[in-house]
Amino acid sequence: MSQRVRWGVLSTSNIGRVAVNPAIQKSRNGELHAVASRDLGRAQEFAAAAHIPVTYGSYRELLEDAAIQAVYIPLPNSLHREWTIRAAEQGKHILCEKPLALSEKECREMESAATANGVQLMEAFMYRFHPRTQRVIQLVRAGTIGQPRMIRSSFSFRLSNRSNIRLDKELGGGALMDVGCYCVNVSRTLAGQEPIEIQAIARMGPSQVDEELVGTFRFPDGLLAQFDCALTLERREEFEIAGPLGSLVVPSAFLPGTDDTSIQHRKGRAGISQETVPGADQYQLMVEHFADCVLNPHAPLYPASEAAQNMRVIEALYRSANAGGQVVKLS
Repeated sequence: MSQRVRWGVLSTSNIGRVAVNPAIQKSRNGELHAVASRDLGRAQEFAAAAHIPVTYGSYRELLEDAAIQAVYIPLPNSLHREWTIRAAEQGKHILCEKPLALSEKECREMESAATANGVQLMEAFMYRFHPRTQRVIQLVRAGTIGQPRMIRSSFSFRLSNRSNIRLDKELGGGALMDVGCYCVNVSRTLAGQEPIEIQAIARMGPSQVDEELVGTFRFPDGLLAQFDCALTLERREEFEIAGPLGSLVVPSAFLPGTDDTSIQHRKGRAGISQETVPGADQYQLMVEHFADCVLNPHAPLYPASEAAQNMRVIEALYRSANAGGQVVKLS
């Protein structure tokens, strides 16, 4: 196999245009071969602007291109399952946008399809590949703050376009599915365990999706986590993990950009110190990791089973919110 993975992209989405597609083009082990849209003219216009050599007027045609080894899927959430399974059946490795699917069940079906066809499948939570995220995890595991007892996180932005797909229930919209899923993921990652009790309160908008949601978790060792997410507030993104010896605070937590970033070490009366972490393109690190898994076959750092666990928690949050904040217990 070539030492560079040839990628195809299903859709001309904005996240592909501004972040993931350029990351593939800059990557040390990948090349962006083709893009597909349901409108050939749109695909051609998109490809010309982004210097992508091949275009297709349907997703099916792209999947039938034998030159393509891996696909990136940034389609609406409701289409992730269908096109991931179709890609797997065509022998393509799949990097799929978050959330991987609409339910744990769908995630498991996608994972099974990937396994049956011998291809890799990974959810595109890019923040996990940033060196600052890795450094925070290292500090927590090393006992820098003592035994973690509390995690809090926030992710919000203000959506002004009421026709945006994030407000479409049928397409898997809502604050939790769009930005809250990051908070769920970072809480589980930092805790290093799965929650056993979950509670959520949400405010539903006119389109019947959650536009604001607050969630709380209890973990087996007593660790508590709380987060909030919204599509109605100005940009906020931060997480903090606290223990008896202090806390670690991470600003611009999920989209830090490529400049140098920081971790705040807070130790009560002892004051605040700051650790600088060199900047990085987390999207590029993500696609390079995935391409490495394709070129030298091994499981991704974050396999599809991890995405299924995240969706299990998200589904429980929705059950709680729909029941007026009733506590949901998970085994």
